[in-house]
Amino acid sequence: MSRRAMSAAVPVLCLSLLTASAWAQTGSPQPAAEAASETAAVLETPPEQILVVGQKPGPGLWKVSKDDHVLWVFGTYGPLPKDMEWRSQQVERIIAQSQELITDASANLGVGWLRSLTLLPFMYGMEDNPDGKVLSDLVPKETHERWLALRKKYLKDDDDFERKRPLFAAGELSNKATAAAGLSKRMDLTAKLVKIAEQNKVKVTSATVRMELDSPVKALREFKKTPLEDVACFTKTIDRLETDLDSLRARANAWSKGDIEAIRALDFSEQEAACLNAVQNSKVMQEQGLGGIDGKMRASWLGAAEKALAANKTTFAVLSIKHILAKDGYLAELQGKGYTVEQPD
Repeated sequence: MSRRAMSAAVPVLCLSLLTASAWAQTGSPQPAAEAASETAAVLETPPEQILVVGQKPGPGLWKVSKDDHVLWVFGTYGPLPKDMEWRSQQVERIIAQSQELITDASANLGVGWLRSLTLLPFMYGMEDNPDGKVLSDLVPKETHERWLALRKKYLKDDDDFERKRPLFAAGELSNKATAAAGLSKRMDLTAKLVKIAEQNKVKVTSATVRMELDSPVKALREFKKTPLEDVACFTKTIDRLETDLDSLRARANAWSKGDIEAIRALDFSEQEAACLNAVQNSKVMQEQGLGGIDGKMRASWLGAAEKALAANKTTFAVLSIKHILAKDGYLAELQGKGYTVEQPD
């Protein structure tokens, strides 16, 4: 089961009980008419907002070192321009020269393919609010009115979304709005980087945190009847889509062109943190002993990085750019431990 299927239902289990930011990586293929309509909308974008297309290298590499041992870190970002093609000869060369590649920090709720078959009947209705409530029962009136305007614009004004939990309604809205802005959340650069490593017979180390449910059926039942504290996720998603689509384009362009200063100058949204917290702080996650997902992912990646730095002359690692740039981010922690950290030119 991937973080970003037997059917769409199995990733939904991971989505619901793991991380709300994961819904930003999923979505159904667009019908041709809808895709054409969204393409037309992008073409009408003012010139200063046009997205870069073609083959782009992304940002340069951060260098973490101690003595003569080096960890090269590639910063990932999403959403990216949907027509962009990524390739970096520098990245390909360094991976080929490395002894190890460390994947991005992530979490995976493993219930097994066969076990997931038995869970399918219990998944029905898991996206809906408990007790038959609708969005207008859960969010402030003013927020709901703003939601309705965006629902009409991006979701064909489908009234069925009113029954969804705020978390899932926000996810659907975010997927459609970013696609309409010419952006894609489905580009998996980690898979491409791992393929390059495998082609060069470089060891691949997963920094994914593997978590197991004590009782998946019980967890699903509890999830379906337990409210989430996800109104903040819903509200911040609306805030972002009303005001931040231009910034999303700017960040996507900055990443594509490797413009680190432009990336640094843009604030990262609090939306993903609010949506993640709605899940990891939920009663179900706490009862299953699966809270604190972000802390576990951090510890897993940093542990793998330090082990590789001690063992290898050269290591290549993948990490979300927000964890690289944050003042209390992963690289800041390594720097605090005495490693030298240098940003790309």
